[in-house]
Amino acid sequence: MKKYLTFIIISLLSGHYALAQDTVKQQRYSLHFQETTITQDKPPFSASYSGLNSLSTLGETQTSITSTLFGDARLWKGADIVFNPEISGGSGLSKTTGIAAFPNGEVYRVGSTQPAIYIARLYLRQTFEWGKEKDTITDDQNQIAGLKSKRYFSIAAGKYALADFFDNNQFSHDPRMQFMNWALMDNGAWDYAANTRGYVLGLYTELGQPDWTLRFSFTMVVTQANGSVWDAKVLHANTQNIEYERRYTIGGQKGTVRLLGYLNNGKFGNYDQAIAQNPKAPNVDSTEAYGRHKVGFGISADQYLTSDFGVFARASWNDGHTETWFFTEIDRSISFGAELKGTSWKRPDDEIGLAFIGDGLSSEHRNYLADGGYGFIIGDGKLNYAPEMVAEIYYKINAYQKKLWITPDYQFILNPAYNASRGPVNVFSLRMHVEF
Repeated sequence: MKKYLTFIIISLLSGHYALAQDTVKQQRYSLHFQETTITQDKPPFSASYSGLNSLSTLGETQTSITSTLFGDARLWKGADIVFNPEISGGSGLSKTTGIAAFPNGEVYRVGSTQPAIYIARLYLRQTFEWGKEKDTITDDQNQIAGLKSKRYFSIAAGKYALADFFDNNQFSHDPRMQFMNWALMDNGAWDYAANTRGYVLGLYTELGQPDWTLRFSFTMVVTQANGSVWDAKVLHANTQNIEYERRYTIGGQKGTVRLLGYLNNGKFGNYDQAIAQNPKAPNVDSTEAYGRHKVGFGISADQYLTSDFGVFARASWNDGHTETWFFTEIDRSISFGAELKGTSWKRPDDEIGLAFIGDGLSSEHRNYLADGGYGFIIGDGKLNYAPEMVAEIYYKINAYQKKLWITPDYQFILNPAYNASRGPVNVFSLRMHVEF
């Protein structure tokens, strides 16, 4: 731990040099740091019954913390290497179970609450550029200041998070600075490849043009749902993700639409087969076999209406035949909301956000839970099905020179885990985020 803290301090001092350079010049490296602490409180609520994966009906307070060092260095023309050591600890409410659209996007699905150090990202990227039109790239997390052509092709290989590159909605993507709910970080029905902590091993490619970008990723798969061991049978266990992003302006204001599609292949369990094997207590894990697939798609849009006000919306779907393997138990999802900066009340760096989520399950997934089955996130032993509905509002305060941010947040959750016999649930949060 002492070595890790020393490394952070040295890196921050070194990173100051990178921040001070002229952002138009080609920097050699970039170093940044973030730490995010989220404390959430849930008052008691009523429920007709509870199961193994139910949200506790008792009052509860939990805290999570993550700390990340972002390093990016140029190697040769067009090449850079990204390295991010990270430490995380703490827990989500009820051990991160009982709500499909979980209210804390910074908490991981791990059993231990003790802080742990690990490599979050380590990948090599090569970019090929052509054309005379250039973008000015600023010094930022995993981003080196300099000029970049608007026409390029890049390829990266190693360990990363799919959400680093896909579904990067302008107003609803980062739980450290924006909405905290899982279903507002990305498309809710996108069961995107990841280990327990949210990272994946794979290959990523990107073709960029002035008005559009096409992305593709091929990744490995873990050996069990919500696991951390990678399946070596890559020909049978893998995922493909593809996204087309189109940028435009309406009335001089920027907007973006992203179309996402994905295919997951692996040793997944089947809900209908689990029910057929044991109708009174189905266990989807007992039906796992290679040759299973999950197909899904999503659409994401964001649009500035003024320089200080913007709106967003998402819709996503997956077939829901096989068990949730990576992210969370959502098969259909719709979300929308807005973000307003505090310019009109003389706090231009403050921000207020309001969003709504509606999530649902496939009929197979619904029947499985109703018969007493369990996933790794939800399961009340039986089910009085209703869509899970969430409303979230936050106010982000620039507490110190755009380096320290404090955010009070409130979420109202109706039908947690799709169960009309439980809730509603109120979640009050306070987030502190530091970045350099």
